[in-house]
Amino acid sequence: MTNPTAAMLVIGDEILSGRTRDSNMHHLAQRLTAHGIDMTEMRVVRDERAAITDAVTALSAAHTHVFTSGGIGPTHDDITADCVAAAFGKAIDVRDDARAVLQAHYDAKGIEMNESRLRMARIPEGATLIDNPVSAAPGFTLGNVHVMAGVPRIFEAMVDGLLARLEGGTPPVSRNLTIRRGEGDVAGPLRTLAGENPALSFGSYPFADDRGGAVNVVVRGAEPKAVDAAIAHLAEVFPDAEL
Repeated sequence: MTNPTAAMLVIGDEILSGRTRDSNMHHLAQRLTAHGIDMTEMRVVRDERAAITDAVTALSAAHTHVFTSGGIGPTHDDITADCVAAAFGKAIDVRDDARAVLQAHYDAKGIEMNESRLRMARIPEGATLIDNPVSAAPGFTLGNVHVMAGVPRIFEAMVDGLLARLEGGTPPVSRNLTIRRGEGDVAGPLRTLAGENPALSFGSYPFADDRGGAVNVVVRGAEPKAVDAAIAHLAEVFPDAEL
């Protein structure tokens, strides 16, 4: 059986403007890979209703899971929950269980539960809450879309809890070989090997260090023996390669 697939939708004008550097994509990709869920697509959209709703609809239809980050806070431009509800044709309102979580959190801190904070308890009909052990305001899962905060520390904590209830597949095996040649020297043999091994993924990543230019070749796949055989073949073609 093939692994489940995933897409990530990052929401926020601050990402597109360059004001904020996103780390959630990198974190999620690493965690999903280790869990046996194949990340196959990432998108970034602005805080605009049609853009978010259209992206959620398209990604949900194309992937086993969709993970979103951003746009579920207390401010006027936090519209992700509404857009996900619209994509699924669901009503959205303050829900008692989400409100209770927030109320307990703010009561413990002596903070007023005002109208803006209450917006974070608005959950689409039929959604399941995603726990937020950092700042309490929950995310949610609706259909195959998992809606989480954009703040990295909160996002990462939500992912930890969410993955525990998602079925994964087979984490890929990855092997690396450093070849002290130019990428143009490596490209031909690598192309041939990739054509002979369609079940494997081959990546070529040039770099330079104090020893000069080189290429890191990464081979990934579900079968360790096949990956090892491909690396061994490259090592024969390039005897000076470094494992």
